[in-house]
Amino acid sequence: MKPGTPVLRSTRLLDQVRERVRYLHYSLSTEKAYLYWVRFFIRWHGRSGAMRHPREMGAQEVEAFLTMLATERRVSASTHNQALSALLFLYREVLAIDLPWLNGVNRPAQKRRIPSVMTKEEVAALFQFLDPDMRLLAQLLYGTGMRLIEGLRLRIKDVDFDRYVIIVRDAKGNKDRVVMLPRALVAPLRQQWRHARCVWEQDRQAQRGGVQTPHALEQKYPQVGSTWGWFWLFPSPTFSVDPQSGAERRHHLYEERLQRAVKKAVAQAGIYKPVSVRTLRHSFATHLLQSGTDIRTVQELLGHSDVSTTMIYTHVLKVAAGGAVSPLDALGFGV
Repeated sequence: MKPGTPVLRSTRLLDQVRERVRYLHYSLSTEKAYLYWVRFFIRWHGRSGAMRHPREMGAQEVEAFLTMLATERRVSASTHNQALSALLFLYREVLAIDLPWLNGVNRPAQKRRIPSVMTKEEVAALFQFLDPDMRLLAQLLYGTGMRLIEGLRLRIKDVDFDRYVIIVRDAKGNKDRVVMLPRALVAPLRQQWRHARCVWEQDRQAQRGGVQTPHALEQKYPQVGSTWGWFWLFPSPTFSVDPQSGAERRHHLYEERLQRAVKKAVAQAGIYKPVSVRTLRHSFATHLLQSGTDIRTVQELLGHSDVSTTMIYTHVLKVAAGGAVSPLDALGFGV
């Protein structure tokens, strides 16, 4: 084991994976993905009936599994890389096996694709076909550049109406950042604030458990999850069971609600380019650059660690900027 790494207490392999993932403070989505690929890896090699422990397998089995994903399942490069990362995590962090062949496994190269971006007119048309509650969330994502999960996880204390800023907590890479609060959304967000207050009051009167708080904060402050400041800005209308603690709590809105609403609104608005919730973030960045905003500012608002990631949006602007003229236009032909 690596120096300073605690000994695993679990005896079952999948529980050990889960224990190590949580010790390293990986996200719940990463935990689910890693468990899926480890389980898939074991079952695929045991499809003939004889299950083997990963300790009994090595480079040949890992490469055969990855080859199957690429040739038979034809998965994308990102999915291929995710499966490889899960297996590397299994061998290095859980089984404490750091063999030379682990470093020799090649990762498929991911292609940098130009993101789909809506025009301002298409964004406005999309909003018209969304219900008021989903429209506010979509406008917030487009107006701030936040990711969907970042918008859903907003707490009451994270919205500063006086300074017109929103603090995004524990974003990708466990980083915090500050984004602007669009003044056009102040009144609708205050209305959402009042709605959330009513839900919080109902839960308090019913003596329901408070919301989930990060980093075991409830162990230090037992009632912090029941305070108003930590309540969700977009609370779910129903209760759900926390997959980690097993406690029944009120969570934030489910991610697929906006995803389904956007998909339906795109069809109704007659937008034929590929559009998802993520497109709102792409459009935010592109429209800021079009308006002359410095790329470093856009980088900070998006929360990118490297400006090269933000540079992808400049490719969208190259043709629109008129830097190059088609030779056909120089011939003077009319259409």
